[in-house]
Amino acid sequence: MKRRAKINLAGKYLVLSVASLLILLPVLWMVSTSFKNTPEIMNGKITWIPQEITFEAYLRLFQDYPFADYYKSTLIISAATVLIAMAFAILSGYGITRFRFPGRGAYLTFVLVTQMFPSIMLLIPFYKLMKTFHLNDTYTGMILVYVSHTIPFCTWLMKGYMESIPTSLDESAMIDGYSRIRILIKIICPLAMPGIAATAIYSLIQTWNEFMFASILINKETLKTLPVGIGQLNGYYRIQYNDLMAACIISSLPVVVIYVFMQKYFIAGLTAGAVKE
Repeated sequence: MKRRAKINLAGKYLVLSVASLLILLPVLWMVSTSFKNTPEIMNGKITWIPQEITFEAYLRLFQDYPFADYYKSTLIISAATVLIAMAFAILSGYGITRFRFPGRGAYLTFVLVTQMFPSIMLLIPFYKLMKTFHLNDTYTGMILVYVSHTIPFCTWLMKGYMESIPTSLDESAMIDGYSRIRILIKIICPLAMPGIAATAIYSLIQTWNEFMFASILINKETLKTLPVGIGQLNGYYRIQYNDLMAACIISSLPVVVIYVFMQKYFIAGLTAGAVKE
């Protein structure tokens, strides 16, 4: 029995190792290509280790392309979207789980239904609204668009997390003279921190990687976001693959770093709210 268990365990590790390798291969190829020079890429030979490691692709991104502006725009829009969406989602999640009010079920249904429409259906209405209120080519317009997309799902996530926090804590705090806002800030938010972290990471990823709305609603070069800037590296007659791969690595680094440092909160947040008390 022990031998069979060891064989099964070795088989599982083998399957996981092969799956991990298949997932990592494109990433490794992207990293390798970013450090190659153009002649080595165009010679047609497949080499995993660059013959000559060079950082010229990374330097060109900030010398020949306005990647500093792309980064600035993406950081501003993503940070503002996450902060606003989380503020509304936390308040909504707390209100839904702690109060019973007329239309509560209809409100929850409406929030869920908004996520069922394909984003492409909303592109023209958003464009018309932005044009009418002169919000095209502005950070404010993009933030409003992204907030409207992230708040509904973030609200559902926060509702699930806060339902796992016993209401007896609120009642005990109110006996001690705490207001609802103070209870939310001092008691509920610290206990719901894994859920808040997981929801914030979801909101950040959705905003950071969004391409369609950013490519349509922003025409000014200095206000474009990283996904749009990376898409523009695909030239009509020539593609600098090393520049493209370097841009992809630089674009993904902030999200990867944030995930690494908040991994424990994110993993805890995946199971938070699964069991009600």
